[in-house]
Amino acid sequence: MGRWSLPAGVLMTNLKPHIDQLDQLGKPGQPGLILYDSVCVLCSGWFKFVVRRDPARKFYFTAIQSDFGRALALSAGIDPDNPETNTVMLDGRVYLRSDAAIAALSSLPGWRWFAFLKWVPKPVRDAIYTQIAGNRYKWFGRTDVCDLGGAVCADRIVGEIIPPASHA
Repeated sequence: MGRWSLPAGVLMTNLKPHIDQLDQLGKPGQPGLILYDSVCVLCSGWFKFVVRRDPARKFYFTAIQSDFGRALALSAGIDPDNPETNTVMLDGRVYLRSDAAIAALSSLPGWRWFAFLKWVPKPVRDAIYTQIAGNRYKWFGRTDVCDLGGAVCADRIVGEIIPPASHA
């Protein structure tokens, strides 16, 4: 877990009108940001799970396949071509692996009890997380297109998806 700032040189042109400053997402008192793998069926399901339980709109989302998501992943030390964790940026901190799931879920109404998992030793939590993350495509599947959650999630997505060939 650490602090984060917008990677240098990242420009966003498709900001939603109600987001004043992109670089404020994840900062104290501002909406959080969840970085997820949008071609992973499990990860996309996680993102939609959070959206459905977040009526206060505490979180925005960016796919690791977007320019912005890719830059954030690199700044957090995550390989955007083989992400092994989702990332939650909340209250000025960056959460990875099991800490990310706990931070996001315990921030949602009706899920605050999930914070009790902080009492489970981090190496144990992260070992389980890493096992699932490493097998997510095999166990849950992978799509050929990025899952952005459809119209219900459209105003919660930050970033444009770029074709994989443009990363070469």
